[in-house]
Amino acid sequence: MTIDRLDGRLIELLAREPRIGVLEASRRLGVARGTAQARLDRLQSQGVIRGFGPDVDPAALGYPVTAFATLEIRQGQGADVRTHLAGVPEVLELHTITGHGDMLCRLVARSNADLQRVIDKVVGIEGIVRASTAIVMENAVPLRIIPLVREAAESSPSGD
Repeated sequence: MTIDRLDGRLIELLAREPRIGVLEASRRLGVARGTAQARLDRLQSQGVIRGFGPDVDPAALGYPVTAFATLEIRQGQGADVRTHLAGVPEVLELHTITGHGDMLCRLVARSNADLQRVIDKVVGIEGIVRASTAIVMENAVPLRIIPLVREAAESSPSGD
C-alpha cells in the first residue's frame, strides 16, 4: 500500500497525540471530519495502523536489561519453539531470520543476574540447539516509524 501526504500527516499526528479525537485531528489537518475518518478507517483496514495502545517502557516496569538472543533451532521444531517462546513474558519480540541462527528474540530482565534465569527459560525446550546472547549497552536509536512514514508519504506518486 502507498500512503500520501495527508495519510502521513494523520499518522504523525496520531503518533504524537494518540488520544486525539477524529474531529480534532480533522481540524488540525484542515480536512473534513469524514475525510479524516475515512483515511483512518482505510489505514486501519489495510494494516498500516495496527493499534492505539500505550507505549510502555519495560525499564519503568522493572526490566531495565535488554538483550538479543540468536537461536539455532532443530529442524522441524520451529512451531514448538515459537509456541514455547510466546509463553515467556520476557520475550518481547521473536523473528525468524536468515544468516547465523534461525530466530532472533528481544528479551528483557530485571538485572544481569536475572537475565540468566530468562535465558534458561528461553532455552528450556528441546528444539533449541544453541543460543547466543548479546546484552544491549545503549539504545542509540529507539524504535521509530515516523521518519519512514514521512519518506513513504513524500515519495507517493499522488502527492496528496
